[in-house]
Amino acid sequence: MSSPFAALDPCVHCGFCLPACPTYLATGDEADSPRGRIVLMRALERGEVRADDAALLQHLDACLGCRGCEPVCPSGVGYGRGLEAARTLLAERRGFRPLARLVLGVFARRAAWRTIFRAARWLRGLGLAQALAGPRRFGMAMLAATTPARAATPSAAAPPSRRAAEPGPGSTVALFRGCVMDELFGHVHDATRRTLEANGYTVLEAPGQGCCGALHAHAGDPGAARTLARANLAAFAGRADFIVVNSAGCGALLKDYGHLLGDDAGQRFAAQVRDVSELLAERGPRPGGALDLAVAYDAPCHLQHAQRVHEQVLAVLRAIPGLRLSLLPGFDRCCGSAGIYSLLEPAMSQAVLAQKVAGIADASPRPGIMTTGNPGCLMQIGGGLRAAGLPIQVAHPVELLDWSYRAAGYY
Repeated sequence: MSSPFAALDPCVHCGFCLPACPTYLATGDEADSPRGRIVLMRALERGEVRADDAALLQHLDACLGCRGCEPVCPSGVGYGRGLEAARTLLAERRGFRPLARLVLGVFARRAAWRTIFRAARWLRGLGLAQALAGPRRFGMAMLAATTPARAATPSAAAPPSRRAAEPGPGSTVALFRGCVMDELFGHVHDATRRTLEANGYTVLEAPGQGCCGALHAHAGDPGAARTLARANLAAFAGRADFIVVNSAGCGALLKDYGHLLGDDAGQRFAAQVRDVSELLAERGPRPGGALDLAVAYDAPCHLQHAQRVHEQVLAVLRAIPGLRLSLLPGFDRCCGSAGIYSLLEPAMSQAVLAQKVAGIADASPRPGIMTTGNPGCLMQIGGGLRAAGLPIQVAHPVELLDWSYRAAGYY
């Protein structure tokens, strides 16, 4: 049986990964680069460094797990696989930090995360999150960023109502709701349903589903991730032709259930999973009504690097006439959210985010909307923009298409 660290074997320490690593760019420390961390992970595997070594923990805990190093690696190193193996080994030998154990425990229990997020939604609904948002209350700024963006005004009079496309073969999709998306971004689920139906898909529900398990898998708790994964397999069994997901982090793990579970059932499930942009791009998507908007797309790490989905998102945005789309420098670099990373490593998370916000602030012309396809990214970037006093909204790409379809009179 091969070592779980085998994915690191192709590394030749060439250094192509260094300029693609946000933490290396923030610190300039070789040990905060993929190349340096691979050396540390190998030492951990061989027993040359103890699992409680302070320097080892500092540098491995500081990794975002963004996998931005993988696409630029000429040797095909599976850095993400190696990092998960290292974190699993560390969890087995030293356990989890108290805060990580608490957060993972919450996400393992539907009643717990649902209660917390509904309370957060209540704060948002009262306007408290928006009122209290600021640099010193960044959590409130992130919560305020989950508020649905103000729908754009069509750049011209809407044309007469047009019927949605008729469903075709292979058109049934079951919506993966998840946890954060379902409770704080229900408006994105609504937009997902409407835009898919306008492109001829029939969208179905899958009762009994829950958290995807990505937070647990990335933190080094594959056992809890498998438990959540098997519940989702049962919920989606035989439901539809495809399983559609609008959260990049969730989608990356759902597509990896075959590896996580190590069985045919997991492989079959994974083969059905599609990001919403993939399904829409497969149908064109249908062009909508014109919107006079300056929009910059920021690629979620687990969509761009893990799933290798990029052109499909651009196809969705380019289906909107009048949209002025830009890709800012560093659009494919991590924003610092990275699941629960912003809770566990707030200083590094903010350092990485500061580079992102500075790039947006310096853009000329400056966008009116930042769009990205992951809840953590929407909250992190949106919170950073609010904290910096920049009047820029954040929205999921499917929301923009939804506005365009309303302008076109599809619904």
